[in-house]
Amino acid sequence: MLWEQGMNTANLVYLLRSILAERESQQTQRDSIDLVWTGDEILGASGRDTKVVVQELFRIAQRSVLISTYAIDKGENAATLFGGLAAKMDKDFQLQVRLFINIKRDFKDTTPTAILVKEYARRFRAEIWPGKRIPDIFYDPRSLEIGGRTRACLHAKCVVIDEEYLLVTSANFTEAAHDRNTEAGVMLRDKSAAKALSDQFETLAAQQILKPLMLTSNSSSEK
Repeated sequence: MLWEQGMNTANLVYLLRSILAERESQQTQRDSIDLVWTGDEILGASGRDTKVVVQELFRIAQRSVLISTYAIDKGENAATLFGGLAAKMDKDFQLQVRLFINIKRDFKDTTPTAILVKEYARRFRAEIWPGKRIPDIFYDPRSLEIGGRTRACLHAKCVVIDEEYLLVTSANFTEAAHDRNTEAGVMLRDKSAAKALSDQFETLAAQQILKPLMLTSNSSSEK
């Protein structure tokens, strides 16, 4: 039928090569997407372990790491989660790490916002981050509002590495989420998607919709 439509051998070869190239491109895209999972291992399942993927992403980071999480562990669990990244950050002063977190106000807690922010900053240095260099930290001030319909929280959970690798997941940065809970996510190697998500957070910070958490070298304070 193709011959009847006037297609010669050269045209047919070009068509077949185009089809093959398109299929190879689609396969490459599929190969760049990984299911990431925390929970019971199922025989034959293809998902990769959340904890393993996160630590692998930290190891390959060369320029930048962006982390967003709703909940975050402290103490030994935090040291396990962030120890490798913190050590790398202390050695490589060119590595930029930006952390977007949620600061929680408990129900019926009327403590002034400035005090809650200052206390969180103190706990972050003393109980959460195991390294000497501290990441740039941002939070959503709406989570600290008292009552009202405008109260909200930063609930996004993701990791962006070098604006090239992107992990979007249900897992917080807690031992339970990385080891025991049932959590699901996807990791992409996609520069466009990674940069788009990174730009989204950076725009919120630049417009001061998300505020910086200020820490000094020896103590924490809000400015």
